[in-house]
Amino acid sequence: MYGDGADFGGRDGVHITGMTDAWSITDGYFDTIGNWHPTPEETRAELRTAMGAADLDGPPPAAPLWFVPAGSVTTLADRCDLVLEDGTTLAGLDALPPDLPIGYHDLHPLDGGPATELVITPRRFRLPPRMWGWAVQLYAVRSAASWGIGDLGDLRSLGAWSAGLDAGVMLINPLHASAPTRPQEPSPYSPTSRLWRNVNYLRIADIPGAAALGSNLRALDDAGRRLNQSPRIDRDAVHQLKMDALTRLHLAFEASDGPRSAFESWMLAQGASLRRFATWSALAERYGPAYPAWPERYRHPASSAVAAFAAAEPARVRFHEWCQWQLDVQLEAAANAGVPLVADLAVGFDPNGADAWAYQDLLGQGCRVGAPPDTFNPAGQDWGLPPFVPWKARAAGYDPFIATMRANLAHCGGLRIDHVMGLFRLYWIPPGGGPRDGAYVRYPAQDLLDLLALEAERAGAFIVGEDLGTVEDEVRDELTDRGVLSYRLVWFEEGAPPTYPEQALASVTTHDLPTIAGVWTGADLADRRRLGRAGDGSDEELFRSRIKQATGLSDDAPVDEVVVETHRALAGAPSLVVTATLDDAVATVDRPNLPGTIDEWPNWRLPLPRTLEQVVTDELPRRVAAALDTGVRLRSPG
Repeated sequence: MYGDGADFGGRDGVHITGMTDAWSITDGYFDTIGNWHPTPEETRAELRTAMGAADLDGPPPAAPLWFVPAGSVTTLADRCDLVLEDGTTLAGLDALPPDLPIGYHDLHPLDGGPATELVITPRRFRLPPRMWGWAVQLYAVRSAASWGIGDLGDLRSLGAWSAGLDAGVMLINPLHASAPTRPQEPSPYSPTSRLWRNVNYLRIADIPGAAALGSNLRALDDAGRRLNQSPRIDRDAVHQLKMDALTRLHLAFEASDGPRSAFESWMLAQGASLRRFATWSALAERYGPAYPAWPERYRHPASSAVAAFAAAEPARVRFHEWCQWQLDVQLEAAANAGVPLVADLAVGFDPNGADAWAYQDLLGQGCRVGAPPDTFNPAGQDWGLPPFVPWKARAAGYDPFIATMRANLAHCGGLRIDHVMGLFRLYWIPPGGGPRDGAYVRYPAQDLLDLLALEAERAGAFIVGEDLGTVEDEVRDELTDRGVLSYRLVWFEEGAPPTYPEQALASVTTHDLPTIAGVWTGADLADRRRLGRAGDGSDEELFRSRIKQATGLSDDAPVDEVVVETHRALAGAPSLVVTATLDDAVATVDRPNLPGTIDEWPNWRLPLPRTLEQVVTDELPRRVAAALDTGVRLRSPG
């Protein structure tokens, strides 16, 4: 059994235990072998200080926020005027009418009392139809047109190809923004911002005006395509070339006589959040990606110095806004070209980056999120991610949460929530302490799920909760009742695929675990032995036995046959969504990420061993697709 913070492990459940104080700090937790660990008073005091307890005279205040399920008939304590989100006013209400639209409304008591934000929520998430699809690490899918990294043009081509195979969905890695500096962060799960996207995914040739620049871009295009020959993805080289090209294209855009109304309208719709990120990006280019190291006058987004900087550097701020517009345009085009996309939301963001700068007043300063010591991680885990303070997040109307969900649901038919347990509790490590010194802090899960349900319904999307590892029984029950899809892997399920739950996404593996070919050939175990990590919990014999149990194949079966038959067996699951990784579909032996390594393994830097042109013409991906499609159709109603 893996720790609460693991992205992989058994499906062990535990009951919610431990009371919380007024600051949502629990009084302790049971570890993975059942031992109780009380929260030390010193830890509790440090966490309260980080939460801003010293700034208040008593317990944290309640926020004027009221969640009501759609369709409810609710009597009001006092007569109120209700101002709907669209500006319509319903005057003198004694009760909420049952036909109120979902959304964010305002109640104004007629006696002059404070207004309350009324959130009408569907509460339950929509479920997708039964379907199959691919899980793709987009950066790894290089084509002849790529500049050393898979891009949104490649995603558009993948989508069209997938639709031709009758796929119904495509999961993609997080496209979250990195800092506009070098070195570039390779991990999609350690972004500077979860609200905005990574310019490395732009297809330069698809930006309007690129063809007109001709020779001004040709040398950059040639250099970018040469990067495809590298056995590793060189994000620094990619970033340098694309920023050069984007700067030229933006200058041409601003110098042209063409209409700018689409850009101006899009910027207006994004509001202050876009200007703040673009300003941060321009500051990061000048002073580096870690805002605490900037001159003090720029360390808070509300400072007059930041406003003065933006006013003094309008061209560069506008450049970063324009880049985000181009990303939105290209993502929308990719989403409309083929199958619906399922975005992936990382659990957190860089403590020194754009989101941390923007939301610093709502974060537990100096605290990090991680996991307590457990069987497989005796020292515990420190992810280095800053946590939101529960009471401050609520007092802010959950604006950062809403904005993040809305941004990641844009143009997508679904959203995968990494470490979905974080909606319920997170393990806080106090400033200066280690994982052994931490404590669990509970979050207002009912509020967060209500908000997520509202945003998902507006986007027409379903939600997948990555619930691998140790998850409290009540958490699983709540997610199931709400309509969130569970995450089920062949590697970890004791039963055969037909025993998997219907309300789930079923797959063989994830980016943090070995591929089928890596297990079957023994290559993954050999790599981990070479790195001294053979005992990290990736049980190759267990995984191999799962394949044999599901397929009935013998030990000498060829890898391609194992890949196809494993997915044929997976398609026998009743789960609503069944996926194959593109890594498995091309029989690569290398996993994208080996947790716990840094330089020892090329995490997030491995391209697929086949180009996109080869993937869409190769036999093995088509055989995998046919096996999934046939199995899904056989189990689908009607």
